[in-house]
Amino acid sequence: MARLTEAQLIEKYDRLSSYENEYLGQGLELIAGIDEAGRGPLAGPVVAAACVLDPKVRILGLDDSKKLSAKKRDELYDKIIEYALCYEIRSVDADIIDEINILEATKRAMRECVKGLENKGFKPQVLLIDAVKLEGTDVPVIVPIIKGDANSNSIAAASILAKVTRDRMMEEYDVTYPGYGFAAHKGYGTAAHYKAIRELGMCPIHRRSFLKVIH
Repeated sequence: MARLTEAQLIEKYDRLSSYENEYLGQGLELIAGIDEAGRGPLAGPVVAAACVLDPKVRILGLDDSKKLSAKKRDELYDKIIEYALCYEIRSVDADIIDEINILEATKRAMRECVKGLENKGFKPQVLLIDAVKLEGTDVPVIVPIIKGDANSNSIAAASILAKVTRDRMMEEYDVTYPGYGFAAHKGYGTAAHYKAIRELGMCPIHRRSFLKVIH
């Protein structure tokens, strides 16, 4: 795939700022994107991130984290941490996922992110979210966007923060719980992962509710 020129990256960044610019034009300055990583895996936490980008700074290359290489995600992660006005990252562990289900766990992590922004003095006026109906916040305007991480820079930034954070957590778990291959598959249901579960049994970070029957 051909690499985009700087001019093309700028054009793309500006195009993916349409939602943010709409609300900036209304005088609303604190616009947060929010997204999650890890709803589908058999093991590990679900991680959410919220990010308020600086409208005066372009972070070129933002996109849906799943479309980016690990190297590019790491590079963008560092830039987001450096240039965002504010961000928050929270996780909910496997035992809570089993207790309240993955959707509610995802929403809990997201609500904690919003609260974290508020505690830092960046209470969002607008929350751009990747097609999840999020209750339980007092954000005045919540905008669900289908494929939001590919259509909003703020959501894309949040998706990268969440994905990189979760991947690094799973790499640490690979050391704590060797033999499962967490560093390679990040807890997803690969053939190698299922094979390891059959041979070793489940470890403390496995989601029991996702693994009720293993043949």
